[in-house]
Amino acid sequence: MANSLSALYKYAIPAAVGVSFVQASMYDVKGGYRAVIFDRLTGVKEKVVNEGTHFLIPWLQKSIIYDVRTKPRNISTTTGSKDLQMVSLTLRVLHRPEVQKLPAIYQQLGQDYDERVLPSIGNEVLKSIVAQFDAAELITQREAVSNRIRTDLLRRAKEFNIALEDVSITHMTFGREFTKAVEQKQIAQQDAERARFIVERAEQERQANVIRAEGEAESADIISKAVAKAGDGLIQIRRIEASRDIAQTLASNPNVTYIPGGEGGKEGGKGTGLLLAIPSNILQTMPLSFTMEEEMLLSLFMSLVLPNPKYPQTVQTSTCSAYDDIQSSKDDTSETGTF
Repeated sequence: MANSLSALYKYAIPAAVGVSFVQASMYDVKGGYRAVIFDRLTGVKEKVVNEGTHFLIPWLQKSIIYDVRTKPRNISTTTGSKDLQMVSLTLRVLHRPEVQKLPAIYQQLGQDYDERVLPSIGNEVLKSIVAQFDAAELITQREAVSNRIRTDLLRRAKEFNIALEDVSITHMTFGREFTKAVEQKQIAQQDAERARFIVERAEQERQANVIRAEGEAESADIISKAVAKAGDGLIQIRRIEASRDIAQTLASNPNVTYIPGGEGGKEGGKGTGLLLAIPSNILQTMPLSFTMEEEMLLSLFMSLVLPNPKYPQTVQTSTCSAYDDIQSSKDDTSETGTF
């Protein structure tokens, strides 16, 4: 039994030590990572270890793994512009370490290089660039500001062996005073545009009125010359045309009825003609009196275009002299006119 235990210890202990040694001498570098070897005797080796499984001397050498994939980082700061307006900016930076410079990064900055470098150089560049622009220029020339920040930040990061894939402004806000001033300026510009539009519209209306007045004056001059040359014949023609228009307007209303003058056709039709159920809107457009020729023409139109039912002899209405009383009535939906 003792011999068996001795034999077991004789072989098991060296085997365990060998397995532990092999495990300690092996290390893996995953995809997207690189390794730097630190030797206790010679220091950091210059060679960068790529992905895969590799060997080292246990307890004498140590592997330091770096993530070389592109990572995002936000840098925020509050600074003053050229016109002393407070501006809050946020940058989004995509960064990664330069692979061939990993030994130098480890020697100078360590594994948390991004925490040590990016916030400080980001704030420095932001404050130096923003101080060169007014608050309004930061808005109107945002692309130029972003390009300046990107150029300076790339140069500063390269000094620390950090590569920047992209730099962009994701957030920009101003103080309350500036925001209020911008809003008031926009309101003033809108009011100015509105006032300019009102002035232009008034000017156009004035020009239209001038042109209309010139046309009316020219028309009146032509009519005056025609009347002076041919007498009042033109006026009579216009009155006859107006009578015809009134008759056509009344004819288009099915509720209006015309009763010719005379009693049952007696007196040669020289009695007072009646128009029944004249709408008030049409009645307001009719003249207060007609000449004899207009009455004759209107009677002719009425007899041709309007119905002539048989009404009892008791139907009576006011004459043209009561036209004003009819026109002043507002409660009735229809009226009766005579001529």
